[in-house]
Amino acid sequence: MKQRLQKLIAAAGLASRREAERWIEAGQVTVNGRVATLGESADPANDEVAVRGKPLAPGGRHYYVLLYKPVGYVSTRRDPQGRPVVTELVKVIPERLYPVGRLDLNTEGLLLLTNDGQLAHRLMHPSHQVDKTYLVRVRGSLSPSERKRLETGVRLEDGITAPARVENLRRSGSHTWFELTIREGRNRQVRRMCEALGHPVSRLKRIRIAFLQLGDLTPGTFRHLTSSEIARLQKL
Repeated sequence: MKQRLQKLIAAAGLASRREAERWIEAGQVTVNGRVATLGESADPANDEVAVRGKPLAPGGRHYYVLLYKPVGYVSTRRDPQGRPVVTELVKVIPERLYPVGRLDLNTEGLLLLTNDGQLAHRLMHPSHQVDKTYLVRVRGSLSPSERKRLETGVRLEDGITAPARVENLRRSGSHTWFELTIREGRNRQVRRMCEALGHPVSRLKRIRIAFLQLGDLTPGTFRHLTSSEIARLQKL
């Protein structure tokens, strides 16, 4: 059923109706990719409404899902190139879910999906600095000085990275394995950090987001968050 956009935004807990009207007038609200106009309505079950680029959760029950994203899937709802998208793996859930953040095509591991737009926006906002831990395999041997650069900051074309944490470093043949924890969310950040040190990444898997861990999930499977996990996320 169609409803006024300002009502949908207010129902999602993002703003008052008056504030939502100002966002619409400022061109910060889109419907199906098109800039919305004041007075417009949309059906949350069939239309994609976004506020400041973030998808708006439809009314009703919120779902929170942890997915093990396999390699070869794109972390979006749609892909113009026709590649598999992560939402195909959770289509049994009767609501439209959106990924919180992204993993690139060749990165596997933990991905959170939800229709709670307000929580998704908070988790992705840089000011909240949510820890994300990756299991990394790079070519070559990571020296102590290179490890220190990862931990203090690596200069990239878009600036120096924030301090990271390196743990459980070990050699395996011609490769080095380690766990890297970052708080930023730059595009392909882990790969670019390692490449800047001369160590291309040969495998990358996200194993933890804040306190949420991959656990027993296998590629392509998912589980629902528990009520206590949801409460902890909302307090981050």
